[in-house]
Amino acid sequence: MPVGLVTLFLCGDVMLGRGVDQILPHPGDPALREPWVRNARDYVALTEAAAGPIPRPVGYAWPWGEALGLLDGVAPDARIINLETCVTRGGAFAPGKGIHYRMSPDNLPCLAAVRPDVCVLANNHVLDFGDRGLTDTLATLSGAGLRTAGAGRDAEEAGRPATVPVRGGGRVLVLSCGLASSGVPHGWAATADRAGVEFADEPSAAVAERLVERVRRARRPGDVVVVSLHWGPNWGFGVSRDEVGFAHALVDGGVDVVHGHSSHHPRPIETHRGRTILYGCGDFVDDYEGIGGYERYRDDLRLLYLVTVEADTGRSVDVRMIPLQARRMRLERASDEDAEWLRTVLERAGRRFGSRVERARDGALVLRPPADGGGGRGPEQ
Repeated sequence: MPVGLVTLFLCGDVMLGRGVDQILPHPGDPALREPWVRNARDYVALTEAAAGPIPRPVGYAWPWGEALGLLDGVAPDARIINLETCVTRGGAFAPGKGIHYRMSPDNLPCLAAVRPDVCVLANNHVLDFGDRGLTDTLATLSGAGLRTAGAGRDAEEAGRPATVPVRGGGRVLVLSCGLASSGVPHGWAATADRAGVEFADEPSAAVAERLVERVRRARRPGDVVVVSLHWGPNWGFGVSRDEVGFAHALVDGGVDVVHGHSSHHPRPIETHRGRTILYGCGDFVDDYEGIGGYERYRDDLRLLYLVTVEADTGRSVDVRMIPLQARRMRLERASDEDAEWLRTVLERAGRRFGSRVERARDGALVLRPPADGGGGRGPEQ
């Protein structure tokens, strides 16, 4: 039965390991095997040098900062995050990777503070500490009553959608897939007898059909369907022809919201046939403040996405983005000047899709789709 409007909170990468884990009440082993940094506490020092001292230990809610109050004010029907961190004390460093993330299971109340309904796990860090790290993560999240999508003890579990009941009797279904373009190793793909992630080598028509078929099998009338994709490069606003075609194929097959992530900053937004495609949500929580080299992308600026969907049609009726800024590993409201910078960047990046972004009176950014609803335009270069 139709349930009216369903509001989703969506965000990009949530990286509670490394430096963030070290400022929480129960930090895990800080050892790293990065080319230049061998101790996670060094990321705390870099952040403090850039933004000022961080009281330690911080409370579990600290990294989310003002985002928690904003979410409580909106009361979204489903909260969906990309958890890009192992939750484990054990496991071995995955070979062939330069960066590894893990957080102590004792710090899980930090994740629980944002009350996620689904943690999507098909990304390039969930197996940073091998099969042991993944199985620990799955067990810890399950034990805390947190749903997951995109990783599992075998291919069936990794591909199974997470189901979130919403008021009125409807549901939100969330599927998660990690693509090679985001750095997910081919060997991390879940199989019939191996734990891993729901993996795709490329954004092909065959992969889109595989995901769409799962939607068809699981969907009931009134459901809202989200496909969460870890894909694309860390930097840059370009969206490839293949990515556009893939996202369109998902929407054409019945997906209501495409939730993209992996980039360290927001990428363009498109409305296709009335449905929302977020090509890249950017980072949300991490320890990157003291890392230089990409200042022109302003990756200290973050967006909290709120997408409201008509459950009976799947069409988005409102897409709002609340600008935030990471400061001392804590999210704060962005200044008017920074919010306007984000608005300009998003509008410029989305021009090829006919997307416009406006400022609301409350400071939020609001997506204005093309007058034709974004119906059926083909991919562009």
